[in-house]
Amino acid sequence: MSTTNAVEDIVDAGATSLLRFATAGSVDDGKSTLVGRLLHDSKSVLTDQLEAVERASLGRGQEAPDLALLTDGLRAEREQGITIDVAYRYFATPRRRFILADTPGHVQYTRNMVTGASTAELAVVLVDARNGVVEQTRRHAAVAALLRVPHVVLAVNKMDLVDYAEPVFAAIAEEFTTYAASLGVPEITAIPISALAGDNVVAPSANMDWYGGPTVLEHLETVPVVTDPSDDPGRFPVQYVIRPQTAEHPDYRGYAGQIASGVLRVGDPVTVLPSGRTSTIEAIDTLGQAVDVAWAPQSVTVRLTDDLDISRGDLIAPTATAPGVSQDIEATICHVADRPLKVGDRVLLKHTTRTVKAIVKDIPSRLTLDDLSQHPAPGELAANDIGRIVVRTAEPLALDAYADSRRTGSFLLIDPADGTTLTAGIGSERMGHGD
Repeated sequence: MSTTNAVEDIVDAGATSLLRFATAGSVDDGKSTLVGRLLHDSKSVLTDQLEAVERASLGRGQEAPDLALLTDGLRAEREQGITIDVAYRYFATPRRRFILADTPGHVQYTRNMVTGASTAELAVVLVDARNGVVEQTRRHAAVAALLRVPHVVLAVNKMDLVDYAEPVFAAIAEEFTTYAASLGVPEITAIPISALAGDNVVAPSANMDWYGGPTVLEHLETVPVVTDPSDDPGRFPVQYVIRPQTAEHPDYRGYAGQIASGVLRVGDPVTVLPSGRTSTIEAIDTLGQAVDVAWAPQSVTVRLTDDLDISRGDLIAPTATAPGVSQDIEATICHVADRPLKVGDRVLLKHTTRTVKAIVKDIPSRLTLDDLSQHPAPGELAANDIGRIVVRTAEPLALDAYADSRRTGSFLLIDPADGTTLTAGIGSERMGHGD
């Protein structure tokens, strides 16, 4: 089999295999109810789970089962009727498998939406039809745009409480679509639903015959998500160096890790970063077998023709598309810690498998969500703020622009004192260059 055919086969095999998606929205917009309805109506709930929900609902004086309880796993969530943590759920239909991240709606838990959406290929943003687009809706749209989630669904929920009125839906859809498009969201699909009643979640609604689009599940099952990995630049962060030094393998030196993006092929000229040394891929091993080609997100061991000094945190990339290295990084971030981020803060920067010391040199601006303007020189960023920062690292990093690679274009800032995650950042197209 040729290497080209091998890549084409994996694309074809995964065409309808798996969709990662996240839900988001303001408080009480019905995210957990929507997820529960999806699980229930797609018959993805075990009998004992449904019986437990029915018992809990009766204990709270509710006649019908509260489907939101299918996802609210923490005791505090069940007691308060809110979502606090990111709840991951796995379910499948005959057409596709799903990994779903149900993220919180409260402003103080926006950081969890960043976690849930960071690997998502689609985001479902819920809006209460009675309230329309609110500040938290705009914040979630901004996070989805920041993380370059390829597909966004606007689910206008609780249509039953506005008499299934088409003008209400149309006005909300137009406002959100205009706002999200101005942020750069590439694709927006608006769907009117009632998660509580089940309208347009799995089955089409008889109450909204004016709507001719897909249900939520139909859209989730059919949205195109698989791309050809050969379209992306090859990136291989080294996680572990394998040197058995046994009688059977006296000279074996392999570099193990997960391919972050793109394709690696035996015979490819490669550059090791940040050192800049070059070599050629001699062999690729995966699952104990030698292969000619491997692609993201496979875990592999790469062997090179030259004996180079390579360690954990180094990046191996095809020479033709290797990224530049820099110690001066300009990035857009979402600050997730309770304590503010200030100019002069000393932090650790974690990029793929590499962690280096760094200092916050400047905070040029903070995003104002109402009109998408940049508030200049805010001095600091508080929890859930989105802004731009300039960081100087102690060692050069091979950080891509996030538009080119979500995995190697993102990083975390960490408190060196206690290991707390402070900030989630994405590399800018306007990065500086090191000395």
